Amino acid sequence: MPLTRRRFIAQTIAASAAAAGVRAAASSSVARQFPATTNEALAAAAARPVLTVKELIREPVIIESIDLLAIGRQHFVRVRAKGGAEGLSLDNGRMQVLHPILTRLIAPYLIGKDARDLEEHQFEIYRQGSNYKLQGLAFWSPFALVEFAVLDLLGRVAGRSIHQLLGSQVRSRVPFYIASGRRDTTPEQEIEHLQSLIAETGAKAVKYRLGGRMSRNRDALPNRTERLIPLTRKVLGDGIAIHGDANSSYDAKEAIRIGRMLEEIQAVYFEEPCPFDDFIATKQVTDALTLPVSLGEQESSEARFREQILTQVADIVQPDIFYYGGLIRSLRVARMAALRNMSTIAHISGGFGFVYMLHFAAVVPDIGGWQEYKEGVKTFGQWFDPALKIIDGELTVPMGPGVGIADPKSVLKDAKLVRM
Repeated sequence: MPLTRRRFIAQTIAASAAAAGVRAAASSSVARQFPATTNEALAAAAARPVLTVKELIREPVIIESIDLLAIGRQHFVRVRAKGGAEGLSLDNGRMQVLHPILTRLIAPYLIGKDARDLEEHQFEIYRQGSNYKLQGLAFWSPFALVEFAVLDLLGRVAGRSIHQLLGSQVRSRVPFYIASGRRDTTPEQEIEHLQSLIAETGAKAVKYRLGGRMSRNRDALPNRTERLIPLTRKVLGDGIAIHGDANSSYDAKEAIRIGRMLEEIQAVYFEEPCPFDDFIATKQVTDALTLPVSLGEQESSEARFREQILTQVADIVQPDIFYYGGLIRSLRVARMAALRNMSTIAHISGGFGFVYMLHFAAVVPDIGGWQEYKEGVKTFGQWFDPALKIIDGELTVPMGPGVGIADPKSVLKDAKLVRM
C-alpha cells in the first residue's frame, strides 16, 4: 500500500474545528503519511526509560504497605512509604473480581522496594512466579491500579504532577468526546440521549456504539445502525464530531459497508470494526476505507502493538490505560506510534479513568482530536486543587502534586480495608 494513501484524519485539526465547523474541518483535512520504520526501531523507542525521577527525588522512597480499600463498590489502592508519604488510585470497576491478583501477586513484590524504580519493578512483577501466564486484562488492570498509586506517591514526594514525572507537558486542556455506551436504544432514543450528554457536558464530539458487540454481523436492534448513522449527522448537525465504535461486531466485508456509511457523514474514526484479535480482517478494512480505523482497547501485549503499528493494521492506536497496565506502558506505545506518524488516543475504562487520560494527554504530542470522557466533572472535579473544569468542550489537566487530588485522606475517610 503506498505511503501516500489519503486519510481524512479529522482529529489532527481539532483546533480549527470550533471555528470552521467540525464537519467542514473533517472534509478539508490534509492527507497524512505513514512513514516506514523497522521492528528494531519500534522496539528501541519502547525500551527507552519513561519514568525519570531520581533527579527530582535523591533519596530512596521505600514502599512500606499497599492496601486495597473499598467504599461500596468503588475500590482504591493506598501506597504508604517509610516516612509517611502516601499515594492513592481509583479502580475502573474490575477489582470486585480481580482483587486477589493485586493483593497476592502484585503488591507483595513491591513491599520494601524503592518506588523510584517502578519501571524496572514492572517487568520483574510480570515474570515472577510465572505471572506472565496471566497476560491480559486480568493481570494488567490490577498492575495499573498499583502503578497509579505509586506514581501519585512519587508525585507528592517530588511536589510534581504525575504527567510532570513522565514527560514534557505539551497541553493544559484536552478536547473530549462524550461516549454513549448504549445499544438498547432506537436511533431516535440514542440521539436524544446524546443530546442530553452534550447539554450536560458541553462536549463538541460524541461516540456511539454500532452493531451488536462481538455479534457476527448482527445488529443490536433490526436496522439500528443503518438508521442511526445518517440520522445523527442530520440531527446533531455539522458542529459535532462523530465517532463510531463497533466493539468487534463485523467481519471485514460488513465492516467496510458500515465504514462507507460513516465516511458519508465524515465521522472522525471507526473503532474496532472487526474482532479485536483478527488483525487480518481489521487491516482489510483499514486498507479499503479513507475513514481512519482505530484499534487497541483489548490489547495487552507490547509485541502485538508493535506488530499493529509496523504493519498499519489500523490508523490509530488505542491502548486502554487500565487494561494495558498503566501510563508507563501506554506511553511506550505512543512512542512507537509516533515513528509512523500515527495518533495514540488513550482508551479509558471506568469513571475515574478520564483523570489518568488527562495526564497521558498532557505529555503525548499526537493524541488526535478528542479524548474519551465518561463521567461528569461534578463527580470528581472538586477533589482537585485547582478543581477540574470544562472550558469550551475541553477538560483542564490536573496540576496539583501526584494525580492532583488535594486531600486524599478526606477521599478515603469512609473506606474499609479489603481483607483476603
